[in-house]
Amino acid sequence: MTDAADLPVLSPLETPDLFGQAAAERALLAAYRSGRMHHAWLLTGPKGVGKATLAVRFTRWLLAGGEGRNGAEPDALALDAAHPVFRRIASCGHADVVYIERGINEKTGRPRTEISVDDTRKMGAFFRLTAAEGGWRVVIVDDAELMSRAAANSLLKPLEEPPHNSLIFIITSAPGRLLPTIRSRCRRLHLPALGQDDLRAVLAAQRPELAGDDREALLRLAKGSAGRALSFAALDGVALRRELGAILGRLPRMDVPAVHALCDRLAKPAAQDAYRVTCGLLRDWVAEVTRAAATGAAAPPDAGEGSASLAATRLSPRARAGGLWEDITTLFAQEERANLDRKQVLLSAILAVDSALRSAKPKR
Repeated sequence: MTDAADLPVLSPLETPDLFGQAAAERALLAAYRSGRMHHAWLLTGPKGVGKATLAVRFTRWLLAGGEGRNGAEPDALALDAAHPVFRRIASCGHADVVYIERGINEKTGRPRTEISVDDTRKMGAFFRLTAAEGGWRVVIVDDAELMSRAAANSLLKPLEEPPHNSLIFIITSAPGRLLPTIRSRCRRLHLPALGQDDLRAVLAAQRPELAGDDREALLRLAKGSAGRALSFAALDGVALRRELGAILGRLPRMDVPAVHALCDRLAKPAAQDAYRVTCGLLRDWVAEVTRAAATGAAAPPDAGEGSASLAATRLSPRARAGGLWEDITTLFAQEERANLDRKQVLLSAILAVDSALRSAKPKR
């Protein structure tokens, strides 16, 4: 299912700054300066923390001949946005860079569910050519866990027999879903979730108009992901969270008009991205409440009369094991694959939460 960090924000190809990942930048720079730069890197970590941005940032620096804003770290990889290499990569116009990602399904207008073999095959033709500008050739595969089996298999040859001065960045938030033969041929570099100060710097740089209260609310929702924070900011995710929280807070006494009003609004074609954000918020809320029920931790503060004491209730073994979260996640994934009616899907998800709270049995 699409995560909030996948929703439209500034593309990594266009992003000039990287926050909170100085250690990863230093690791790449040190590998290059050692003269033993590995040909394939597996960049892992949560969604939206800067993995693809780092890969593009290093690529720009490399293809500019190692030029930078200055020689001092952590800005040694920075390239001015006015630089010709920056502009050409941003416009996908550099002959020595291939950026592979899942495209848009022309029928639905949504991102495709996978990266196809047609997407990755162009890498083979690319590496058979000499570098157009006599230097390095770079391939970046974003969201690599979404590759089809055939697409993943097509990566193996360049990974096993890398051409001279070639570099492959494989970006993933789920490395376990990649073929072991891919993982074993890459040097792994993990990028952690961002701290609150780094997220504040991201929002200050890219959304300086945000009010202080909204900025702090976004920090709580972001879960260490700059991509998630910026997506929520663009789609007024704070207001959506408050509206959804008010509905969930009344369960199991459902405010039927409010639920239908929310679902009607998010079912409109123009609200597709806001719908995705709301689905993600609902999944997060269910995960928090389920965790509270299983561990005895405090439930979310707006969990409502029926669920605020959920940590002290006896849910079924399946619910404690995450059954409700799995049901909702599956429902949302089916909607994406089959283009189901969004109102009915979101309404069914809220009804599933309502039903789970009604059926919770107090501990004896």
